[in-house]
Formats: sequence, C-alpha cells, structure tokens
Amino acid sequence: VGKTHLIRSAAELIGVPFVKADATKFSETGYVGGDVDDLVRDLVRKAGGNVKRAEHGIIYLDEVDKLATRGEGGGRDVSGRGVQTNLLKLMEDGDVPVVSPNDMNAQIQNAMTAMRGNGSGQPETINTRHILFIVSGAFAGLDRIILDRSHKSGIGFSAEVRSKETEDKVGEALRSVEPEDLVKYGLIPEFVGRLPMIATLEELDLDALVRILKEPKNSLTKQYMKLFEMEDVEIQFRDDALRAIAKKAKERKTGARGLRSIMESV
Repeated sequence: VGKTHLIRSAAELIGVPFVKADATKFSETGYVGGDVDDLVRDLVRKAGGNVKRAEHGIIYLDEVDKLATRGEGGGRDVSGRGVQTNLLKLMEDGDVPVVSPNDMNAQIQNAMTAMRGNGSGQPETINTRHILFIVSGAFAGLDRIILDRSHKSGIGFSAEVRSKETEDKVGEALRSVEPEDLVKYGLIPEFVGRLPMIATLEELDLDALVRILKEPKNSLTKQYMKLFEMEDVEIQFRDDALRAIAKKAKERKTGARGLRSIMESV
C-alpha cells in the first residue's frame, strides 16, 4: 500500500531527517547482525552530522511482525524478543553514542580531534526522547487472532458456529485491533505499550491504482508515452484500458508495484 512512501513524504513535508530499516537485519547486542543503535547513528548521518536536528527525526522500522515470537522455543531468540527489548530504551528516552564503540576508525579520529583541542563542540551522545518511532508490518494471521477474541470458538458442542459473513469479514477485522492482540501475536507487552497509536492501512482500490497510473509526474503512462515518442509513435491510453490493468494488479495482489510488469507484457 505504499507505507514507506507515506512516511517518507511526511518527513519531507515537515523537513526532518528520515531513516528506514527492516527489523529482520537486527539482532540482540553481542550477536552477529545489526545493532538497533545504528538506526540513531544513521539519523545523524542523514542530518549531515547535526545531532540537534537528528534528535527530532523519524525512524521507520518495517517488517516488525517478523520480530514476533511464537511459543516458547528451546533456544534464545536473539533476533526477535532480543531486538524488541533493545528497542525499548531507544523508544522511551535513551542516549546513544554518536560514534559506535565497534567503529575503531571513528574512535581514533575522535581521540585525535580531542587531543588537538579543536573539536567543534559536537555532543558525544544523541538523546532519543523526541525521535518519532514508526513500526509497520503485514502481520499475516493477526486477523484470525482478532476474530477469535471477538467471536466465540467454533469448536465443541456449545460453540457458536461462525457464519459465512463472519468469515468474509476476516480482512476487515484488522480495523478493531487491540494491544492485547499484538501481544498474543508475539510482541512483548512493553514494546506494544510504547506504541500508543495504531493505524490500519487498507489495500489500494481500483480507483487509486488508476490514479497512480495517470497522475504522478513520473507516472507509468507518461513514461511509456515518452518511450514510444522516441520511436516516432504516439500512444494513447483509454480509461477502460487503464482500469483493466489496475484490475489485473488487484487480482495478483501485487499493489502498485505490479503495474509495471503488467504494462510491460501488454
């Protein structure tokens, strides 16, 4: 549905630095994998080294549903529960060293600057109190958990049998998501508690896909017009043809990303 585009546009609109990362690349501190503190350092880099500006930036973490821990496994979950725990201190009010303790080159450079005594007065840590954290994910299967909470089980003699209408509303269930559902899904209560606002995004409808094909300044139709123009060919797109392309993308469930491959094959 264009989650990243939505948040990047918001960051540009209010003029703050923006960092996007996938939750799957991180692991608990001390294990092989990315450290969540690097997100804050990336924000400083995006702000051109300006710590004060970075302290009011946006950090967007995608694929956060992949951090969910299902059931109690035998081993330590360093890339799920461990990462959630590490994010807690960042999301509340933490101080992160501007220079990573593992970055030896940067540490040496800092030490030399301090010895020369001509530092620019750059703070050594960045405070995360005013950084906006946004997390997102597909959360496959969450709708079932919501339905189980809002409807009695369909198993056993005294069970309330689910109607066909109830089953059809599985997709709509996400709108009534509660924090308890996310905890049941596998996110730790403290992590969910630090995310006070939950927004459900619906998939793009036919009208939205047709608008995407036509309206943006670099829309696909304009790109193809230019490409055909290079071959001295004029191409015109009828509205019903664009609607047919949008319908195909909706059937494939590929969203706006699938529009190009459909048009290319046409």
